[in-house]
Amino acid sequence: MSELATQEVSAGGVAPRGDYARVSAAIHYISDNWRAQPPLDDIAAHVGLSPFHFQRLFKRWAGISPKEFLQALTLDHAREMLKGSANLLDTALELGMSGPARLHDLFVDHEAMTPGDYKRRGAGLQMTYGFHSSPFGSALVMITRHGVAGLAFADSEDDRPGVLADMTARWPCAVYEHDPARTAPCAARIFDSRRWKPEDPLKLVLIGTDFEVRVWEALLKLPFGHAATYSDIAAHVCTPKAARAVGSAVGRNPISFVVPCHRVLRKDGGLGGYHWGVTRKQAIIGWEAGRV
Repeated sequence: MSELATQEVSAGGVAPRGDYARVSAAIHYISDNWRAQPPLDDIAAHVGLSPFHFQRLFKRWAGISPKEFLQALTLDHAREMLKGSANLLDTALELGMSGPARLHDLFVDHEAMTPGDYKRRGAGLQMTYGFHSSPFGSALVMITRHGVAGLAFADSEDDRPGVLADMTARWPCAVYEHDPARTAPCAARIFDSRRWKPEDPLKLVLIGTDFEVRVWEALLKLPFGHAATYSDIAAHVCTPKAARAVGSAVGRNPISFVVPCHRVLRKDGGLGGYHWGVTRKQAIIGWEAGRV
């Protein structure tokens, strides 16, 4: 495996790398204090910015104001996202589409490796990877000749080796090459909605067990700005009793953000877990709210 480089290649059209560090700190503060509805001045002071500059930074990043984002973190908003979730997936299948919002979901095409390919643990598979700036911190993008196979997130440069090890351990027999110049166009397409074209869908390669792939395919049906519960996904894939197994498969989703595991919530509207951190899950949900 090539040695992990420290250089981060910027993906076109996304916020500078330092923005997410401040936004993440603000989200931590908002999440800890949302019941008190903290004013803009308090949040800005917490991240070391004036209210004017923080408001501009946050709106540039999220597309909504800190106050609107605060509302997007409440249980009421989560419950609103879950309305009708029981038949959401069936409706999406019946319509032959992922949902009404044509920002991301309709512009993805995917294929799955066979169970035999998966059992070989990536043997014979060539994977190219690179770290890139994204609205949610440093993103690890992994591609094969068939399309994007992995997307993960790191909070800092020190976290990158661990994130890379996490992802490569999923397919330990694959051959890995560090080439951010090759992965940069994919990163740009993923995080810049202007590059999502229905006539040129983003190609994904789902590498997992048969059950995991079925769960991930169900996640691809979740409409932008909506959510489903773990039991909803389980009922769609096999049986509602398999919610725990679905939770494990959701947690092992190798293509975060594009395969929207962040849109799976608990029945009470709670966020549940997220492999790359609950704060990042909150960030993605709020970021999407700003585009709905």
